Amino acid sequence: MSIQALINVTSVVPVKDFEASFSWYQTFFGREPDVVPMEGIAEWQFAENAWVQVSVDPDRAGSTSVALCVKDVEAQRTALTSLHLAVGEIVEYPDIIKMVEIVDPDGNKISFVQNLSNGSGS
Repeated sequence: MSIQALINVTSVVPVKDFEASFSWYQTFFGREPDVVPMEGIAEWQFAENAWVQVSVDPDRAGSTSVALCVKDVEAQRTALTSLHLAVGEIVEYPDIIKMVEIVDPDGNKISFVQNLSNGSGS
């Protein structure tokens, strides 16, 4: 397999209480999931070919980190705060990235990262 063969990325977020997490992620994304393929799984598409899947997995709940790249981390923090979600402070690594973190009800971490380098990567 080569990297060119990849067409999609899905970050899987394991949770204990699906109903509580489902509600939290609805608030987080500001909408219903795009797909509920079966009981205990919900998926939100947030960019072309990029998804977050919330699924019941009590043994792994709280052990996941997801990094989402954004154009403006300050605007993202403001948007999350307006949803009454607990958001961390912005951390900056000069000329590299700025990031802010949020934690879901199970302790899974979601980081919003803004690229500050001159490169085109995220």
